[in-house]
Amino acid sequence: MSTNFGSKDGILIRIMTVDDYKLVKIFMREHFFIGNPMNDACDEDVQKCNEKENDEYHIDMIKQNTSLLAVKDDDEEQIVGFVLAGAQVPSDLEKSRKEADELEENAWKRIAVFNSLIEREANVFKHYGVSEVLYSHITTVHTSMRGKGLGARLAKALMELGRSKGFPAMAASCSSYYSARQKQALGMECIYSHAYDDYKDINGNVVFKTQAPNTHVRFLAMRL
Repeated sequence: MSTNFGSKDGILIRIMTVDDYKLVKIFMREHFFIGNPMNDACDEDVQKCNEKENDEYHIDMIKQNTSLLAVKDDDEEQIVGFVLAGAQVPSDLEKSRKEADELEENAWKRIAVFNSLIEREANVFKHYGVSEVLYSHITTVHTSMRGKGLGARLAKALMELGRSKGFPAMAASCSSYYSARQKQALGMECIYSHAYDDYKDINGNVVFKTQAPNTHVRFLAMRL
């Protein structure tokens, strides 16, 4: 299996390695944690919440050789986008719920609990009758590259990678309107959605006060 997915317009997409993670983490701060609807709705530095555990989780995914990196052809240290993805099985739904419930009280716990609820309600395994999926956890591109097709290239490369590894399906939980629209244009279907305004704490307060058009979390999936 090839470790790269071709170059176009001076940008190469290849499989991410553990050695890439230091630069990926720096890139993530500016181009994922800022501008993500749920993160922006929090009053804390989300990347600093449970940082050690999240680093370990991300590195575990990278070790599966299922994550992708988009870099400049002439400078592979200049990241312009990435996908963190990994295998998910049915037992992970309950495992994620328990892990989220046990987190310390902070912004990351609120995000993790909500994401776990979305995954359980969507239940892609039951929807497609499969026992494993390739789950796209994070996709982001450099702010200057948005709207230019790079996100779609990354998603299509991940589909290709998933097929080559024998995954029967691929899934992604999209917190923004734009990421969901992009994936739907590539053939993924929305199998579940949840309005942010309908997700409230025990006091009846909306947990994530997002701005339009980011009104829903949408769980998208497709057979590979």
